[in-house]
Amino acid sequence: MIRPLLVVFFSLGLCRPLVAALPVDPRRFDKEIAAFDRHDTTNPPPQRPIVFVGSSSIRLWPDLPGSFPNLPVLNRGFGGSQLSDVLFHLDRTVLRYRPSRVVLYAGDNDLAEGRPPETIAADFETFVSTVRDKAGPIPIDFLAIKPSPKRLALLQEQKRANRLVSDVARRHPDVSVIDVFSPLLDPRGEPDGKLFAADRLHLGPAGYAQWNRVVGEHLTNARPAKVGGPSP
Repeated sequence: MIRPLLVVFFSLGLCRPLVAALPVDPRRFDKEIAAFDRHDTTNPPPQRPIVFVGSSSIRLWPDLPGSFPNLPVLNRGFGGSQLSDVLFHLDRTVLRYRPSRVVLYAGDNDLAEGRPPETIAADFETFVSTVRDKAGPIPIDFLAIKPSPKRLALLQEQKRANRLVSDVARRHPDVSVIDVFSPLLDPRGEPDGKLFAADRLHLGPAGYAQWNRVVGEHLTNARPAKVGGPSP
């Protein structure tokens, strides 16, 4: 009876795969990264921008610069990227712009591919140290891994990953975790389906409205970025 039960659990998405996460090739995003290069030649990015980087929740953010019209925002989200992909492409998506601030959304796809919360926290530690080494003491914000109806089975893993990343953030000055997780929950503490797109994974307009509000408040109240430090 064990095998049939496992089949049912996996089909319903009620448990994680009992396999180790497979390695991924970060070069699978080369076309998207090259598209940023081409876009920059005809649409010069703002000076010292706030770079939003990470997976499709960043890439699909409707009119991200228009959401924060008084800030020099640059969207460099790509594909279904994981934190390791962001690290691999960090020079071309973040550092070359000499950002005044970096806002990262990653970890969602990592958990879905079987990576443990501890790996996400360790990769975020690497992200912070690499950015600080090459761009100076600029502020870094981590958007908390969001809940979603499609990945309800990962809800506790998402919470644990957010806690571990918060532990990393507390060890570094001007590194914050922005709670974009809680505003997406319904009164039962589960993802509010009204805030998500039809795929039940990505945010819909109402979900992004919540993110605009929370992130906008954080950026408005944040301390000014420290200018200077090493050039990328």
